[in-house]
Amino acid sequence: MEKYTFMKAFCAFGVAVACMGVAAGCSSTENNSGTSGNSGAVAATVNGTEIYEDQITNTIQSNREQMGLSDESAWGQWLAQNKATPESIRSEIIDGFVTQEVVRQGAAAQNISVSGETVQSYVEQMKSNYNDDAAWQAALASAGVTEDEYRENIELSLIMQQLNESLATNAEPTEDQILEYAKMYATYYDGAKKSSHILFDASDEATAQEVLDKIKDGSLDFAEAAQQYSIDSSASDGGNVGWDKLTQFVTEYQTGLDGLDKGEVSDLITSQFGIHIIKCTDVFKAPEEVTSSDQLPAEFVESIKSLIVNNNNSKAYSDWVAAQKEAADIVINEMPEGLPYDIDMSQYESQSDQKAINDGATEGSAEGLAGETGETVDQENGGENVTAEGDENAPATEGNVDVPSNEPAPATEGNQEVDTSNDPGTPENPEAQGEGSAQ
Repeated sequence: MEKYTFMKAFCAFGVAVACMGVAAGCSSTENNSGTSGNSGAVAATVNGTEIYEDQITNTIQSNREQMGLSDESAWGQWLAQNKATPESIRSEIIDGFVTQEVVRQGAAAQNISVSGETVQSYVEQMKSNYNDDAAWQAALASAGVTEDEYRENIELSLIMQQLNESLATNAEPTEDQILEYAKMYATYYDGAKKSSHILFDASDEATAQEVLDKIKDGSLDFAEAAQQYSIDSSASDGGNVGWDKLTQFVTEYQTGLDGLDKGEVSDLITSQFGIHIIKCTDVFKAPEEVTSSDQLPAEFVESIKSLIVNNNNSKAYSDWVAAQKEAADIVINEMPEGLPYDIDMSQYESQSDQKAINDGATEGSAEGLAGETGETVDQENGGENVTAEGDENAPATEGNVDVPSNEPAPATEGNQEVDTSNDPGTPENPEAQGEGSAQ
């Protein structure tokens, strides 16, 4: 579990997304002045195109800084804990750069390109989220990229999107596929609640209370009240904002909904968007055995269909990349000496081995205690029996590439409407659709 978490964190900064040019230096093949002391040295070639050692070093060093691993001791301990070495990390980063270059070359062969004007429009759109250029530059620095590198990252992301679109089959899922996913997702969806709401301005509490009183005494229909009074875009649909498993609501809204059974109406609930009156319109109870997709609400089935299509399209893209790499002339050179991330791992590996022995002894004691008490103890989670990897029933998928990819996140505030598109997220977090909020 610990290894997975750390490797996942490292991937988030560089390994898995190096092909998108996210980490510092990823997209600048002209930058050979780096910090490795091997300026001009070639780490790899892809069909004759050179990937420089300094690019690899800059990426690893940037990732170390982002992860708080600049100190040699912290770096060594992290590597040992994750059964990694400087050589293996270099190999993974190189593979990311190789993938990036293969994508660029493959796209060029298919006459796929992005104009400078298009790229600049994305950059300007992102810059508009910041108060001034100093704030924008600070965001870039925090992400570990220069503006030129960021611009190239956008370009590659847009190229990848076009490739995804050109390779996508968008094939309609079969009934058997839908049923297979329905069986896997049913437990996750269990207990999901569908709701409608009426939103009032924060200054209009008197009206909100009057409407609530009429709804509760039966003199005013909820859906009609939503159409008449709600300032939210859902008013035309009687306030319907869908299922909480398909949309991420603001905390106050979700808490209010959690306390309702089907048909119940909340008291006034205040959030950053105003004053809500919430009605729970449905609750899903998963059947003991799913034999038909009809046993799930239509919205869940549509979400599953979209997920299958996206997964199939993503697989088509990843298969294409794999085929391109297989056909390419790729040469990986030996790792030079004297690289700043290259350290003697012997002391850290021995420390890691000793820690594993100690952890094993502790775990054995915990198991012995559990055997006497009849309870299961999870040492890593403070004695709670929990699963840290999300819903065990969620199927494994490969993620899709969004555009622009991994850009510095803008610090924005303001009203965000409920995302009612029901676009499914990844299996580790099926409800992830951005920061949708009940407004």
